[in-house]
Amino acid sequence: MKTILLIGLGRFGRHMAQKLKELHHDVLAVDYNEQRVNDILPYVTNALIGDSTNEQFISSLGVRNFDVCVVAIGDNFQSSLETTALLKDYGAKFIVARASREVHAKFLLRNGADDVVYPEMQMASWSAVRYSSDHIFDYIELSNDYSIYECDIPFNWIGKSVMDLQVRQRFHVNILAVKTNGVLHPMPGPNYVFQFKDTVLVLGSNKNLQKFLHL
Repeated sequence: MKTILLIGLGRFGRHMAQKLKELHHDVLAVDYNEQRVNDILPYVTNALIGDSTNEQFISSLGVRNFDVCVVAIGDNFQSSLETTALLKDYGAKFIVARASREVHAKFLLRNGADDVVYPEMQMASWSAVRYSSDHIFDYIELSNDYSIYECDIPFNWIGKSVMDLQVRQRFHVNILAVKTNGVLHPMPGPNYVFQFKDTVLVLGSNKNLQKFLHL
């Protein structure tokens, strides 16, 4: 379990708080809007109303005691920048800041952020991949060169085993799991026989995955 300071309770901050609760982390949530703070109380350990650009308020939070500080402010870049700088000044161990543009990310990193996330950009990229094909159900970009896809199996795989198809040797991708009727089967063995409506999670280079996806 980690201790997390979450500043900014718009849509991104709210969803992050809910997920952190599922993961059983200790979260202090902060926002200047009283209604947002009240709405998030069921999902966090504690919540405070306050202005994160106010040095006195930041100094009162004991930011050194948190494993991660998240600046999730999305509607006011100046506030995000000032908050990030204050957190760094008061000894935050690790700061993650939300950015909507690359130029914002550069300023945030220069002013104390240790990492930057682009929710809109990342979702747009995921959606472009997901909805540009009828056969892709999920997608994770691991690096610029490697990804994981969940996709339909080629029709001619039905009734054949992993060994029969020699998937790794022929297609240069690794099968991480098979889903059958929503049930996940991790790391299928060489004797696994593919069934109708199976989907596979495959890992590989983007070049090899594109070839695989167009079988």
